Amino acid sequence: MPESFRIEHDSMGELQVPADALWGAQTQRAVQNFPISGRPMPRGFIRALGLVKAAAAESNGGLGLLPERLATPIRGAALAVADGAHDAHFPIDIYQTGSGTSSNMNANEVIATLASTRSRKVHPNDHVNLGQSSNDVIPTALRVGAVLAVEEDLLPAIAHLRRTIDRRGRGLKKVVKTGRTHLMDAMPLTFAQEFGAWSSQLGSARARIEDALKRLRRLPIGGTAIGTGINAEPRFGARVCVALSKQTRVRFTSAEDKFEGIAAQDDAVEMSGQLNALAVALMKIANDLRWMNAGPLAGLGEVELPALQPGSSIMPGKVNPVIPEATCMVCAQVMGHHTAITVAGQSGNFQLNVMLPLIAANLLDSIQLLANASRLLADTVIDGLQVRRDLIASALDRNPILVTALNPVIGYEKGAAIAKRAYAEGRPVLEIALEDSGLDEKTLRALLDPEALTRGGIHGKAGGG
Repeated sequence: MPESFRIEHDSMGELQVPADALWGAQTQRAVQNFPISGRPMPRGFIRALGLVKAAAAESNGGLGLLPERLATPIRGAALAVADGAHDAHFPIDIYQTGSGTSSNMNANEVIATLASTRSRKVHPNDHVNLGQSSNDVIPTALRVGAVLAVEEDLLPAIAHLRRTIDRRGRGLKKVVKTGRTHLMDAMPLTFAQEFGAWSSQLGSARARIEDALKRLRRLPIGGTAIGTGINAEPRFGARVCVALSKQTRVRFTSAEDKFEGIAAQDDAVEMSGQLNALAVALMKIANDLRWMNAGPLAGLGEVELPALQPGSSIMPGKVNPVIPEATCMVCAQVMGHHTAITVAGQSGNFQLNVMLPLIAANLLDSIQLLANASRLLADTVIDGLQVRRDLIASALDRNPILVTALNPVIGYEKGAAIAKRAYAEGRPVLEIALEDSGLDEKTLRALLDPEALTRGGIHGKAGGG
């Protein structure tokens, strides 16, 4: 059955629009002009766009610029858009006009259609877009969407992962293992110390992200076309920020310099950079887990991760660290997004950045990917991993690097000779040291106690030799 159409028009003329579409002519032109990726703008951006339009209608109504009979239905329709009730009517590709004008008009047209009745005609430009330009709406929605995603999804996910790591670390604070530098045996540490480093990485990442949020909360709405605020009531921008803050319970402020907020997206690039740093931390944690789980017989085999699915279509019984691998792929994608956002951030001339949709989409994708991966890592890996204490203890006993603790007593060169012999003969350092160091067994056991070595300090002076 052929699809039915209706005729819509804009300043460029008439064209056919699907009969059941809530959008109008300008959205339809964008659908036809940008058949590029097949990926529409993400949910988080559409939500933010709806929230901005609702706050704008409320502000225009409060300022007496929009009659209440129009402001109220526009606000209601915009909030329905924000809630996701009409996502199917936001079809425009991510790769569109760089200002995001197409997405702004998409919102204006959908909201106007929803707010109109037989007796009440709402115009997408004159009413929904009153006091606004795509050039300040889209940079504002970009920031609002990213801030909400960070506040609501990412920061709680980081906190959850960190709590899980800390809890497991506390339970393993007496378990000593061989440390590694350059992937080679090094001095011992406890699992709590190793997990604690991961937790501290996440704490630092969270602090950096929270600091970047301070600048991302500054909104350029009210600057309209280039930052001067032409066609906007001077109080409009600040009022929109107050309304957004009430709607979201997240504090937004009116940008002091709206020219900056429209022409430059440095705060979005900064946030992307902090997401990139978080991706670095998560990849480090995920790869540590992969190495610790490697084997189980021919690798380190220090921990056993939960078995989630068969690991091979040809090798029966094989199980792979699938969540750490997925996490590493997430991190690689976030790093790629940061490169694209960096290029996009400097892509504009004079008063307008012209890669806004790309920045918005990539930023939101990075936030969601990192949040999801963090929760998976916590719940399906860290929470359920088992420590193979027998293998850890056996490797620790044979670790020739323990001889480092004897340096203050017997000197570096004699210690090196003991370590080499212990490694060559496959014997514990204690046995070789008893034969070659001239120290008695009680002194050596005190000096070479792995648990004591995890506390640092100079052990030779306390050993009495």
